[in-house]
Amino acid sequence: MSMDFNALAQQFTEFYYNQFDSDRSQLGNLYRDESMLTFETTQLQGTKAIVEKLTSLPFQRVSHRITTLDAQPASANGDVLVMITGDLLIDEEQNAQRFSQVFHLIPDGNSYYVFNDIFRLNYSS
Repeated sequence: MSMDFNALAQQFTEFYYNQFDSDRSQLGNLYRDESMLTFETTQLQGTKAIVEKLTSLPFQRVSHRITTLDAQPASANGDVLVMITGDLLIDEEQNAQRFSQVFHLIPDGNSYYVFNDIFRLNYSS
C-alpha cells in the first residue's frame, strides 16, 4: 500500500477538528468498538462510550487551532501515528488553552479509523 502518510495526517486532522468544532456527535464513524480514547485521565473503549464522552464535554462552542502536526508510519500494514499540538478556544473564553492529541489510524478498506486517541491539556507551571 503506497500512501503519503503526511497528506493522510493532514486530511484526517482537518476533517476531525472541523467535525469536532461543528458537531462532535458525528465523530462516531471515525471509531470502532475496539477503539480507545484517553481523555485526560479517563479511559474509554468503544464508539458509544467515546461519542458519549465527547458530546458531554462542558462547553457549547469550541475552536481548535493547530500549531504542529507530525506523522509517522506505524507498521507495514499502513497504520499511521499522528501527533497534534495546538490551542483550544472554548465558548466565550479569550485565553486559549494549549492541548496535545495523538491518533493511531488503522486502514479500513479505502479509509482509516481511529484505533487509539490520547488527548491532554497542556498546563504551564
